[in-house]
Amino acid sequence: MAIIKGNELRKVVCVAVLSVFLSSCSAVMAARGSNPPDLGAVSTNKKRSEIEVHLGAPIKTTTLANGDRIDVYQYEIGNEPSPGRAVGNAALTLVTFGLWEIAGTPIEASAGDTYTATITYDKNDVVKDIKTLKVSS
Repeated sequence: MAIIKGNELRKVVCVAVLSVFLSSCSAVMAARGSNPPDLGAVSTNKKRSEIEVHLGAPIKTTTLANGDRIDVYQYEIGNEPSPGRAVGNAALTLVTFGLWEIAGTPIEASAGDTYTATITYDKNDVVKDIKTLKVSS
């Protein structure tokens, strides 16, 4: 049986600690994810307050001279929280002593597609028009 000396013990402890810290990146990203909005509930003739329940607060608001308002919302589809992906990322990180994070973090960061919805409201905050655009994949 081998005895671990002082310097070797420090190296083992450092690798173990780094593995735990590094595993938090891709594993946490996979566990958190983001739930997609209920786009079926976003339609014309709905009130602004109903839309924001599903899309959240707009990232940009513009008020037109006629009193209409244009709001831009951003949302993500295809990056739902996944405990299975989180466990897989954590296991790969530990098995590879943290090297998995070099690939795992960018993979998790690029999961899902980002969209914007540009919604025009009349002066009574009722939806007049909806346009969506895929921003990234």
